[in-house]
Amino acid sequence: MKRYLSLLLVLVFLAAVVTACGGQSSAPAADSTKPAEETKPAETTKAEEKAKGPVDVAVIIKATDSDFWQYVLIGAENYAKENPDKVKITTYGPKSEADIDRQIAILEDVISKKPDAIVIASTSSDASVPAIEKAYDQGIKIITIDNKVMTDKVHSFLATNNKKGGALAAEKLVEALKAKNIPLKGKVGLISAMAGIQVLTDRDSGFIEKMKEIAPDIEILETRYTDNDIVKALGAAQDLLTANEDLIGFFADNNHTGDGVARAILERKLEGKVMAVAYDSDPEEIESLRAGVLQALIVQDPYGMGYKGTDFAYKAVMGEPIEKEVDTGVTAVTKENMDQPNIKALLDPTLKKK
Repeated sequence: MKRYLSLLLVLVFLAAVVTACGGQSSAPAADSTKPAEETKPAETTKAEEKAKGPVDVAVIIKATDSDFWQYVLIGAENYAKENPDKVKITTYGPKSEADIDRQIAILEDVISKKPDAIVIASTSSDASVPAIEKAYDQGIKIITIDNKVMTDKVHSFLATNNKKGGALAAEKLVEALKAKNIPLKGKVGLISAMAGIQVLTDRDSGFIEKMKEIAPDIEILETRYTDNDIVKALGAAQDLLTANEDLIGFFADNNHTGDGVARAILERKLEGKVMAVAYDSDPEEIESLRAGVLQALIVQDPYGMGYKGTDFAYKAVMGEPIEKEVDTGVTAVTKENMDQPNIKALLDPTLKKK
């Protein structure tokens, strides 16, 4: 009997073992010695990174001694004030446009600080190329304004069509001469801020080509370069007036040369006798226009360059699409239209300052 009970217990035990083994899944058991697969954190994109804070944008202008470039800064600063959660800006620039080496040194120093984006009005089309390409290759977004640099390593370029602006200056000068019944003969002086600067070269060539087309009997005198200095522009205009009794007009290709030409005409009391058209605007040019010393100002949109340039910098960092090139426009301002609200804001962007 005991032997029968022992045998029965063994059989029950074996049946339990078999049942347990048969109830297991057919899938292989997990290898407990194999470490669990690590979950890699998702790579954050630049846009996700910057969603946590404002984009760092460096704005580099050509010169701090010019109202034109201060207008650019007002545009950039207004964008930053309107969008403090999007951007914070720092501004830089040499004192004078003539100091190209200083602007390059500033650019290189800015790159070493690794901003997210740079908005730059490069005085030289060539000298800044190595530094700009270096910044681009480091992932810094590059927005150029006003002057084109000779590289494709930029994300966008915003500027005036300066050949068009120069041609418009020629048209306004001829209109002024006709309005005063001055025959389209004689000579016109061309006073330029600097040699070898592409935007100025485009303005001057646009002016010369259009003058040849619409007033072929007027002689355009050899261009006088003045190192972007008002006093030198004044001296150059006086020299041309002294040497050419049949001089009937001037074209000055930026605000400093415009100021110098206006002073020369005023000092010699030649208002209404010698016609002059200048590029850009500053308080002295505006007063000269109102007084009839200058007949027209060819005005760009420096405020828009600063504002839109900063907006494009933000969008480039965030991976948003932006245009490769943008024409920011040019407007002819005369005594007749200078007090229109939209024109006043173009002439004096300080009216928009926040």
